[in-house]
Amino acid sequence: MSRSSRGPEPSPAPSRPAVPADRDRAHHHAHAESSRMPMWAAIALTIVTGGLVALQSRVNGELARELADFSVAAAISFGSGLAILVLLAAVWPEGRRGLVRLRGALRAGRLAWWMLLGGVAGAWFVATQGLAAGVLGVALFTVAFVAGQTLGGVVFDAIGLGPGGRRPLSPTRIAGAALALVAIGWAVSAQVAGAVPIWLMLLPFSAGIGASWQQAMNGRVRTASASALAATLMNFLVGTAVLVVVMLAHAASVGWPIAFPTAPWLYAGGAIGCVFIAAQAVLVRRVGVLVLALGLVAGQLAAALALDLLLPTSARPVGFATVGGTVLALVAVALASIRWRPARHLAAEAGPTVTTEEAGEVTSGR
Repeated sequence: MSRSSRGPEPSPAPSRPAVPADRDRAHHHAHAESSRMPMWAAIALTIVTGGLVALQSRVNGELARELADFSVAAAISFGSGLAILVLLAAVWPEGRRGLVRLRGALRAGRLAWWMLLGGVAGAWFVATQGLAAGVLGVALFTVAFVAGQTLGGVVFDAIGLGPGGRRPLSPTRIAGAALALVAIGWAVSAQVAGAVPIWLMLLPFSAGIGASWQQAMNGRVRTASASALAATLMNFLVGTAVLVVVMLAHAASVGWPIAFPTAPWLYAGGAIGCVFIAAQAVLVRRVGVLVLALGLVAGQLAAALALDLLLPTSARPVGFATVGGTVLALVAVALASIRWRPARHLAAEAGPTVTTEEAGEVTSGR
């Protein structure tokens, strides 16, 4: 039979524009991983991560006090963390692939170069731990840090700086953030006296704002690379570079420490930092910058109070206001978390919905 007798052949279906394999794989991996994690589990992990932040504050503060040099303590913390991450990247193929995807995202313009600078804020946080945590006590240091972190979370979520995009402020989110700030003010009110310089309180407060920005940036790096290891490694690489410069400048003016402490636990700050920086880079896409900050409040304040009660570093006792403020901050976290339950309930009553990403797949023929 001739071709003409069979009639015209059907025209081929229009092909969908090709998407770079690495970009598609990285986006799919990051979205699928964050979608699989239930919200309650993400918040629980955020609380545990907050406890690690308070623990690192104690370790780095003690190391700085033993060395009588905050810059060397901060450089040791970040440098040891960087060494751990470089070793992991060398033996873990997926970590190296994440770095390759990160380089591709930078070259293609999907990730701005300044988004790699989250480690600068991390370096400042570690430096303030050495400068202020040993003097203020972990509880007072933590509540000031959380105040800045909460404020940063509100602003950065509202402008869509995090990898999850813009998250409008619901009434419960606003109430939770406001209650957290009230709780923090109450917690520090009894301990702020003439013996505690106000400028010293401003150090952890500014570090808290920087931490929210750092979480947003690390989350974007993690999404672009589909690798928490790649995001954490870049964070520690930048932070270590900054802190080495600070350490050398400080040593040139005051000299080096006379002796280094021998207790092994004083050098654990870097390893602790590796864990909580990686965890935050993963969690921020799921919960957003604000809920991450408020969730960290619970772990930070609870762990800080436990450390100050069991192993105090300051002569000032932990007062009722600090305990009451911590309890009120936990209530603020619960209030901010309530927003997720009504959202699921209303969605179930209204029937199935189409997410932004699913809508994009429908229009593109996927």
